[in-house]
Amino acid sequence: MAYPGPERAPDAAPAREARPDDGLLTVRAAEGDEEAFAVLVREHAPALVGLATRLLGDRTEAEDAVQDAFISAWRRLPEFRRHSSFGTWMYRIVTNRCLNVLRARRPVTSLEAAGEFAAPEHDSPERVTEARDAVRGMRRALDDLSAEQRACWVLRELDGHSYEFIAETVGISQDAVRARVFRARRCLTRALGAWR
Repeated sequence: MAYPGPERAPDAAPAREARPDDGLLTVRAAEGDEEAFAVLVREHAPALVGLATRLLGDRTEAEDAVQDAFISAWRRLPEFRRHSSFGTWMYRIVTNRCLNVLRARRPVTSLEAAGEFAAPEHDSPERVTEARDAVRGMRRALDDLSAEQRACWVLRELDGHSYEFIAETVGISQDAVRARVFRARRCLTRALGAWR
């Protein structure tokens, strides 16, 4: 008969397998440990895809940008000096990759990227139409922002990052971040004023 192990109190949480911290995983990955890098990818990819999706407005483009960013990071890991965390470094790489995509876009982006707005069944057809128009208006307003304004606004307003973090991620001063966020807020408020 097998020994069942020590009894645990019914409300005690099961033991979690300890995972090395990002610093150790980054060192191992820089030395060529593919499994360590795979753990970093699994840990950070969901948040990075979310960021890229908010910046680009398209999930497929976002996944491609994040994949490219991880490929770039794998190649550049030996150069990583660890002045910041691996996560902050990846945010910077993904943000810059998304900025490049945004800058390369034509001024007008397809509204199909906004997707359909699912309204509750009890809403009237007029309310559903208004809500869809508001979503499209928001998408157009975001598309009208410069790439840097959009990145700063998304990182501040949607992701809740500090000005210091955004400045480090985007590679500009904190004052420049504040100015871009202010201008983005002003543009969005003006563009969406009809929907208030």
